[in-house]
Parts: sequence; structure tokens; C-alpha cells
Amino acid sequence: MYIRYLNNVTILENFETKLITQFLITPLHCNQQTNYNTIPFFMSKNSVMAWSMVVALGGFLFGFDTAVISGAEKSIQQFWHLSVFAHGLTISIALIGTVIGSLLGSRPSDRFGRKNTLYFVAVAYLLASLGTALADNWYVFMVFRFLGGLGVGASSVTAPIYISEVSPADKRGRLVGLFQFNVVLGILVSYLSNYLISQLGDTSWRLMLGVQAVPALIFLILIRFIPESPRWLILKKGETQRALEILTIINPLNCDQELISIKNSRLESTPGMNSESLFSGQYKLPVVLAIAIAFFNQVSGINAIIYYAPRIFEMAGLGASSSLLSTVGIGMVNFIFTLLAINIIDKVGRRLLMLIGSVGLIGSLSMVAVTFYSGHFEGFAIPIYMMIFIAFFAFSQGAVIWVFISEIFPNQVRAKGQTLGSSTHWIMAAIIAFSFPWFAEKLGGTVTFSFFSVMMVLQLIFVWRWMPETKGKSLEQIETSVVVMH
Repeated sequence: MYIRYLNNVTILENFETKLITQFLITPLHCNQQTNYNTIPFFMSKNSVMAWSMVVALGGFLFGFDTAVISGAEKSIQQFWHLSVFAHGLTISIALIGTVIGSLLGSRPSDRFGRKNTLYFVAVAYLLASLGTALADNWYVFMVFRFLGGLGVGASSVTAPIYISEVSPADKRGRLVGLFQFNVVLGILVSYLSNYLISQLGDTSWRLMLGVQAVPALIFLILIRFIPESPRWLILKKGETQRALEILTIINPLNCDQELISIKNSRLESTPGMNSESLFSGQYKLPVVLAIAIAFFNQVSGINAIIYYAPRIFEMAGLGASSSLLSTVGIGMVNFIFTLLAINIIDKVGRRLLMLIGSVGLIGSLSMVAVTFYSGHFEGFAIPIYMMIFIAFFAFSQGAVIWVFISEIFPNQVRAKGQTLGSSTHWIMAAIIAFSFPWFAEKLGGTVTFSFFSVMMVLQLIFVWRWMPETKGKSLEQIETSVVVMH
């Protein structure tokens, strides 16, 4: 534990760095010749961006798989003559798989590596898309929807971790934000493809689900060309030289110092750190932060709107075709404002985006509730308010959640921390998605959206009082400020 206090004393810190450099690090330096044979040949320039874009394809499949069911759920209900309960289970089975995948995601990620876990994710997406499209009975369909959910859950843990661990500090927000950008791109593409494919007839739902196999196969092939996370190689495998070769590409000017910082984070840990409970007092603050931001993400009502957007619009008096088309508008707004957010997140910071977004979410959700209360559904009032809601969500929570959770935990427990945040997110998503139809039918739109609005007031208080800023800091600096200094 003493090294935490040495970090505050400049002379002792310099002495410590010399000792670590002399005795603990393989003598390979940034200005020495790196063996690029271990690095994919076409990623020697702008490689971090290329790696991040490949891994972010998992986010595209995440978004596509999450939203594609919105266009197919009515046809599926009619095709297999499902009861209300069976219909709800059909929608939520993927979320159940997602919860399990997110709960278990840290184990393969820590044991087998980030890259190998991403292989499983790609295979799960590929099999799920083909299986649901070709299923000849409801039970087979449910098995493959569950498998797709496992892929979504594991992806939400592993992909943000990988990108955060290969990103320079000054670009980490934008690069991890690529994951969320691809999530909303996947949602937009699924909405658009659902609208176009719906014109083909009663069995078009099979094609809606099956087209996901194409990007899933591309993702599976491209994973081969990314390296393993250097932090995982150092902390879990002890492969310092291989990790330094990758760090040289990521940060050629300061890779030695970055390697020292990663080694420091291991030395600063107490004995048995790798098996220590995440819920020990040492990690109290990052645990609370991760649970809170994931909880508020879902009690905004975002997944209820994504899953049931056509039904919400029909509740507001729009026809079925107009309702389905309006979801394309929601996807487009989500896409545009996520793109805006990830381009400024490293400049203005995570906290300011959350403050602005919280205010906008409160206002837009309140307007939806007031409109349902008044009963005046003429025109496109509800779709417009929904699009404003989506804009503020994409600009804040949507862009921040995976970046923030991937940053706030120490290297040794980052996978466990990401699992905690991701599983909290998906447990709440399952609860909201499963209960929303009942609450909307029994309590009406006024009460339901008023509840979401009140939750966003609580989120505003949380961000204002307790959420720290992490922009521009290395992962090891964030560890010192969030874990050590809390």
C-alpha cells in the first residue's frame, strides 16, 4: 500500500521509476526496433483507430440485435399465435441472455483475453442471426435469441474494455465512443432495414433477423487482424516485451513510461488483488459510480422506447406504417447526436455532457407525459418529443456510459467492474422492457413517462454532486484519483 503515498512525493517517485526500469522491465525501449511481425501488417499507421473501428463493429451488432426485434415482434406473435406472456418472454429472452452474458463476461475476458472473447461474441451473433431466421418452431427461435443476447452481454463488457486499454488518454473518450456510435448506427440500420423489408410480405420478419449474418461474418474475419490488449498481456500473462511492441504503436513517444505506470498499478495492489472482491471498501466509489450511471441509463426509458417505439406511436394515434417510419427518424436523430457527442467528449468532458443531457431529458419526458395527460394527439407531437428525448440521451448518457465505466476501475479489476456496470444496465433493461407494456396499458402514458422524468431529476442530482471528470487522464491517473484518493 505504501506506493500510493510515494506517488505524492516527487523525489521518491523518480527513485521508484528508476528501480522499476532497472529491475522489472525487459530492456526494450520506444526508440528501439519493434518486431512488427506480431502486429497485423495493414495496421501500422493509424492503427489504434483501425483496431477500435474493428472492435466497435461489435457495437453495431449490439445495436442491430437489440432493435431489430421491434419491427418483427408483431409478426412473430401472429405467426406462432403467442399469448401475452409468451410474447413478452419472446422479447425479453434476448435480454435475459444479455444479463447472463454481461455477468459472465469478465471471466473469459480475464482468462482467455479480450481478443479471444471477441471471437466468441462474433460467433454468437452469426449463429443467432441465422438460427432465428431459419427456426421452424418457437422453442428453437428462443434458443437462438438467447444466444444472441449472450453475445450482446459479452460485447458490452469486452469491447469497451479493449478499446479503453489500447487508446491514448487524450483520445480515449472518442475511441470508446466509437462503440456507442456503432450501437446507434446498428439501431438506425435495423430500423431502416425493417421498414424496407416489411414491404415484402408476412414472412419478412425472417429476413429482418437474418440480414445480421452479413456484418457478423465481417466482424468475425476482422478480429483476426487486431492485437491483444497490452494491459491484459502485462497484468494477466506477464508478456512485457509483446505488450511493449503494441504500446510502441499506441504511444511511440512515451511507451516506456506507460509501461512503468501499468507495472506500478500492479505493484500498488495488495496481495491477492486478482481474487479480491470488487465490493471491498477499496473500490467503494467506482462501484457506486458504475451502478448509478447504469441504473439511470435505463430508468430514462430508453430501451422501452427502442423496443416499443411503433407501439408508443400507435398509442398516440399514428397508423402502423407511419409508426414504423417514425422509428427510422428516431434512429437518425440518435445517430446524429451520438456522432456530435463523441467528437466533443474529450474536449468538454463526460460530466458536462451528462449535465446538459439530464436537463433535456427531464424537459422532453415531461412534455410526453403532459401530451398523454391532455389527450391531444393531433399531428406529430409525440414523435417530435420522442426525437428530442433521443437527441439529449444520445448526447449524454448514450455517449458517456461505456466510456465512463471502462475508465473508473483499476487495471486489475477493470473486467469485473465493467461486468458490474454492464450487468446492472442489462438487468434494468430487462425489467423495463418486460414491465413497460403492462405499465403503459394499466397506468397509461402519463404516469409511465412521469416516472421516467422523475428518475432523470435524480440523475441530474447524482451528476451534479458526485460524478467525477475523467477526460484527458490516463487510466492509471484515474485509478489514483478515484480509488486511492476517495
